[in-house]
Amino acid sequence: MDNLELLKKQWQSREQELPKLSYTDIHKMLLKKSSSIVKWIFLISIGELLFWTILAFFVPESSKAINDSIGLKTTFMVVNIVHYIIFAGFIYLFYKNYHSIKVTDTIKELMRSILNTRKTVKYFVFYNVGASILLMLAVNMFYFTKKDQLYKLMVQNYEGYGAIPQESFTSVFFISQLVISVVFVGLIILFYRVIYGILLKRLKRNYCELEKIEV
Repeated sequence: MDNLELLKKQWQSREQELPKLSYTDIHKMLLKKSSSIVKWIFLISIGELLFWTILAFFVPESSKAINDSIGLKTTFMVVNIVHYIIFAGFIYLFYKNYHSIKVTDTIKELMRSILNTRKTVKYFVFYNVGASILLMLAVNMFYFTKKDQLYKLMVQNYEGYGAIPQESFTSVFFISQLVISVVFVGLIILFYRVIYGILLKRLKRNYCELEKIEV
């Protein structure tokens, strides 16, 4: 008997020793993994809400004073209320998805729950990125219409702006605003791509495994 035959026999004997997983076992395993992933999505979204809430307390008083003086206080208040309501709605949907996966009994229901979760996360990401871009565009357009008043307020509240001539203020201020906005949105996209991207890929992998079982 040659070495190849010996290897084949050894492999077959080892294969027999390995535990055989039934479809039910695989379903339970994928259910547990998927439930854990959706739970993390739910917890991360709560953490994100808390992060932005805490961060709001660190906004400089001078920045708040400028926005109040220029007429944005009420606008920001309304925007924040609407944003928190929508954000809370997404958190509720994440919890609902987590609960539906926990109590699911069939493979089809689990697959449907995974699809719903992936869809909710994508809408959540699109909303946050889109809302951030639109808000920054709207605020800077408003700043532009009030640039003379804005210049006076910036000079009063920030020493560095006193050295900038008024005719140069518009280009300096709005170029810096553009750079800050691009960096800010880029960081948000990177965060979502890394954190939620990894979790969604794992859910997709589970979904593909369930498709094989379901067929």
